[in-house]
Amino acid sequence: MKNILLSTALTFVAPIAFAAGHAQDVLTTYSNIAEANYQDSLTTAQTLQTAVNALIVDPTEINLQAAKAAWSAARVPYQQTEVYRFGNAIVDDWEGKVNAWPLDEGLIDYVDASYGGPSDENEFAALNVIANPTFTLSGANIDASAITPDFLEGQLHEADGVESNVATGYHAVEFLLWGQDLNGHGTGAGMRPATDYAMGDDCTNGNCDRRGDYLQAATDLLVADLEWMAEQWTEGGDARASVMADEDAGIATILTGMGSLSYGEAAGERMRLGVMLNDPEEEHSCFADNTHNDHYYNGVGVQNVYLGSYTRIDGTVVSGASLADLVAGSDGDLDTEMRTKLSATIRELGDIKHAAEAGFAYDMMLEAGNAAGEDLIMGGVNAFIDQTRSIERVVAVLGVDAVGIEGSDSLDDPDAVFQ
Repeated sequence: MKNILLSTALTFVAPIAFAAGHAQDVLTTYSNIAEANYQDSLTTAQTLQTAVNALIVDPTEINLQAAKAAWSAARVPYQQTEVYRFGNAIVDDWEGKVNAWPLDEGLIDYVDASYGGPSDENEFAALNVIANPTFTLSGANIDASAITPDFLEGQLHEADGVESNVATGYHAVEFLLWGQDLNGHGTGAGMRPATDYAMGDDCTNGNCDRRGDYLQAATDLLVADLEWMAEQWTEGGDARASVMADEDAGIATILTGMGSLSYGEAAGERMRLGVMLNDPEEEHSCFADNTHNDHYYNGVGVQNVYLGSYTRIDGTVVSGASLADLVAGSDGDLDTEMRTKLSATIRELGDIKHAAEAGFAYDMMLEAGNAAGEDLIMGGVNAFIDQTRSIERVVAVLGVDAVGIEGSDSLDDPDAVFQ
């Protein structure tokens, strides 16, 4: 992705004189929301862990559906945390093993023949480690007889330095629960049978014991990773301390997160690129057909940090001094504009979400020539871009330096996408 450093793109005014302690209060709210949001992500992942364990012990369709439902529920709080990824080095360095995408699923398990095999870009695209307890990596023999969290994280994830060799995180678990979505632009998600985890003669597609080991290890690792990140935002945690250490840098972190998720990541890499390529594999959650929720809750996450308010999974609200307060104190009209743009984005993303829940799945929207689908997705893209323009004005009004908003070729240099 391109990185648009706003300090070179805008003419800044001198930093405003924040009311005594006000910026610190804003940063405290921002950190409190992060702590609560990651704790909710952990709690829902632990529920997923319980459901996965039940599936492995008793691989019925009922237990598989329960594990799928738990995975989908776990995405709701997590997607709201992604606004913390950009600008917070601790989060960005960690995120790649938790929410990495896209992935070459053939690294993990069996895939349809249409998937193909190894490529020049990825020798391990069809490794199928579940079926192969030994393999060679960079000239070394790898013992994969025990599929453990340490093995997944330390040896298989990003094997051979290839980013699409995603072996851990939400999307690896998603693939293991749903399997490939072979419907193209047609209706339906992945259809992995529960018997893929059955023992003995009831096992389908072979290696059911190792598949269960992988699913359990990946889920356990996800829980451990979220537990670690939630701890980083508690009092005395490194992520909270880093944000709180410098008022100007902390406010810049908030704006970098809002702008980068809105523009380069969501509008560009996750939405506009898919429309350009008309490729259902460009869905963020392509196995589960959950992409509409991914986008929606990303939008909610941006709104949360601006308004300084987060609704937890138990219905309680974490709120306090907000960036909106700072903006309103300097330019009330701009605060109104920012709030209006955020609401408009949620409305556009809500239209995508509602259409998908009514049967017009996101991969169907991506089909070439589907004008209704393109209109829905581009409504979200344009709303994200529009709110980014207001974020840029907030940066200028607050006079905060070193706000780096990530870009995307799909938005900034479309011809490069096809080169």
